[in-house]
Amino acid sequence: RPLKVYVGSYDKTTIVWDVSGSTGFVEQQFTEHQAPALDVDWKDNLTFASCSTDKTVHICRLGVSRPLKVYVGHTDEVNAVKWDPSGRFLASCSDDCTAKIWDVESDRSDPLYDLKEHEQEIYTVKWSPTGPGSKNPNKKSLLATASFDGSVRLWDVADGSCYRVFNRHKDSVYSVAFSPSGEYLASGSLAGQMYIWDIEKNIHIKSYKGKGDIFEVAWNKEESRVAACFSSNVVAIVDFARPNS
Repeated sequence: RPLKVYVGSYDKTTIVWDVSGSTGFVEQQFTEHQAPALDVDWKDNLTFASCSTDKTVHICRLGVSRPLKVYVGHTDEVNAVKWDPSGRFLASCSDDCTAKIWDVESDRSDPLYDLKEHEQEIYTVKWSPTGPGSKNPNKKSLLATASFDGSVRLWDVADGSCYRVFNRHKDSVYSVAFSPSGEYLASGSLAGQMYIWDIEKNIHIKSYKGKGDIFEVAWNKEESRVAACFSSNVVAIVDFARPNS
């Protein structure tokens, strides 16, 4: 199977590269955005989403020159897009302080849910590895949003309600990551602060403080460690022991 990489650029385009061989080549370039593309995300081997400072979200497919769908609704630049495990829903977040969930399988052009409780820009969104299409199909499907207001919110995809609010951070939160089981969430912010949360119990269970700002956090597949990358050129690996129930 060909290995493909999808890239969004400041030049307003998105490009699918075929990197199967020793030298990669451009398979297709998309030029429909009117301003820099800030994020891209694959749905499957053919379909993907992109977002831009032009305030739009595009759904595209390899071999098709124009977007399948263009979602308009954000009133400021769109920072991130992410598909849920089922491939039915797409989440987007924006400097307009909202996140939106789009039902891509429906004909509606407005968002299924418009999530408006953050007070400042939302930098990223992440889906839980739970619910339909995931390895944990019987657990609640959640969307996490991380904001410059210092809070992390979890949203129940069943009805669009806010399920949890984690507001221990004192600075802008740039990254969140669900553990593989979907039971825990790691969050990282400016000033080098990382927290790990027990989602069901709604409590903070572990902290780590490093030098510099945290821009990404990630779990290993065994759910035993969390990595955080810092602006100080450091990657920290933090051990995580599941709490006794």
